[in-house]
Amino acid sequence: MLQKGPAEFSNNEYECIILAGGFGTRLKSAVPDLPKCMAPINGKPFLQYLIDYLIQQGVHSFIFSLGYLHEFIESFLQENYPTLIYKIVVENEPLGTGGAIKLAIEQAHQKNVIILNGDTMFTVNIQELYNFHTQHDCITTLSLKPMQQFERYGVVSINEQCHIQQFQEKKYYESGLINGGVYALNVDLFKKLSLPKVFSFEKDYLEKYFASYKMMGLIQDKYFIDIGIPEDFEKAKKELS
Repeated sequence: MLQKGPAEFSNNEYECIILAGGFGTRLKSAVPDLPKCMAPINGKPFLQYLIDYLIQQGVHSFIFSLGYLHEFIESFLQENYPTLIYKIVVENEPLGTGGAIKLAIEQAHQKNVIILNGDTMFTVNIQELYNFHTQHDCITTLSLKPMQQFERYGVVSINEQCHIQQFQEKKYYESGLINGGVYALNVDLFKKLSLPKVFSFEKDYLEKYFASYKMMGLIQDKYFIDIGIPEDFEKAKKELS
């Protein structure tokens, strides 16, 4: 299902896909009746912090990929962002992160789009990411966050030229670069791949194709929070205002 926002897309701004269709299973104990991105942080939905950050970064055209309890997000956008330029794509069935992106890019107007998760804030410099991505003519560029003493995330290895070399599984690491979940994607190149309807962007695309196609990583040591578990949801309440 496709719905349009209040205005047409501009060709002069960054275009961003926000993935917000998940069930939020791990956060249900803290936020039982809302989509994960609508979890309240100090009186505002997490999604509001995310949209406001992206607008400040020069993103003014949005595609919201929705699923579970999508009506809450649609109402929120209508009430709080009446002039925002956006489209809404709703999954009729769970498609995985890859399937959701594949569906959403059918509505993209730009050759290259920014993609991020609706439950994670990684305050990367969008212009720097976009310029790096387009200058190197990548199919996908990952934003990488340096992190210390962690076990919740896998590690991404890059060489001196910033080409992706390896994805390592989740375990305890003293330090490493994690996939921060903010991507620049070449829409035309991505569409040429024979990808299924339902798939994981991380497992079935990034980890499968990084050795065959030009994927690079840009290190950005910026603020990062993932509210996918109750502990970090509580942490976000202390850090975001």
